[in-house]
Amino acid sequence: MSTVTTTYKVTGMTCGHCEGAVSEEISAIDGVTEVKAAAPTGLVTVTSTREPDDEAVRAAVDEAGYELVGRA
Repeated sequence: MSTVTTTYKVTGMTCGHCEGAVSEEISAIDGVTEVKAAAPTGLVTVTSTREPDDEAVRAAVDEAGYELVGRA
């Protein structure tokens, strides 16, 4: 199975708890297989079985309490 890796820039993450909250919400999106969030850089790498829906990712980040700037 092929995978797609997409990196997003998220503002507001400051700690491991922030990374976990963002990762948990994005992981719930259909097709997402792995999420790696890095608070120091604000980068969130999403691995999925298909191209992720940017609006779904934005909604997930909003739900976690942070702001999606866009693709990095």
